Formats: sequence, structure tokens, C-alpha cells
Amino acid sequence: MSVSAADPAAAARAHLLDTHADTLDAVLAAADTVAADWNPLDDGRPATAERDQLVDGLRSELADGGVLETLPETLVSAVDAAGYALPATPVPAPPYVVLTTTGPVLRGTVDDGRLVVRIDCFEIVRQPDGVDAPVAYAHRAASPDAALSVSFVAPE
Repeated sequence: MSVSAADPAAAARAHLLDTHADTLDAVLAAADTVAADWNPLDDGRPATAERDQLVDGLRSELADGGVLETLPETLVSAVDAAGYALPATPVPAPPYVVLTTTGPVLRGTVDDGRLVVRIDCFEIVRQPDGVDAPVAYAHRAASPDAALSVSFVAPE
């Protein structure tokens, strides 16, 4: 399928911010809930060193809120806005939807490459020497615009 925009990632990002703002807000609200009881870093942001707790908690919040099951639809919409179509129907599991320590990642492989949608709710913070855990996962209080990134990677 031909690309309808000169920049498929930019077209997909603009479309998601315009038509899927509720989904983005729901993902960020789930992240707020997950981080609500975490201890603060020196800069005041809630953080944890427990990777599995973060990912499992986010999965649970997204599933309980009905958001996890809508993420494949969000991916299809982004791919369509970029001017492509997915060869298969995505599901809320890898390889299409992956929950990472920074937040959900939606991946759609098309003929010309792969569209990757990230909703960054958390960031990895390297801890100074002498701290028990070498990294922490800090909550990012972000707007949908700040949390959303979309990239298009052509095959090499």
C-alpha cells in the first residue's frame, strides 16, 4: 500500500493524539495508579526498583480498566493513518502489544518496515553508586503529547 503522508510516523502520531486521546489518557491514569504508593526519588518523582511489580501492576490496571484490549485497535488506527495496513489482526500481546518498564509499546510490521508507538509513562533512572538498586523506574507525570512517540523503521 502506498504511504499517504511524507512522514508516516508524524501522520500516525497526529492521528493518535486527535482520535485516541481517551486511550492515551487512560494509559497515563493507569500509570498514576501503579506509582501512587511508590517512594519518591530526591526530585520528588515516585519510583521503584521492582521491574516486575511495575510491569505486572501496569498490565493489571490496563486490563481491569479495559484499556489493554483496546490497544490493538489503537495500533491498527495508527498504521492506517500512516498509510499502511497490517497483514494480520493484532492481539493485546507480543509482538503487537508489549508492556515494558517505560510503558506500552505497540508494533506493527508492514511491507515497508515497522511502525512503533510508545506511550512512555515511566523512565529508567540510573542510581548513584552506593544505592541498593542500580536502576529505578520513575513515574513521568506527562501529558499524552509528551508521552507519545511514534517512529517508522524501514528494513535494512
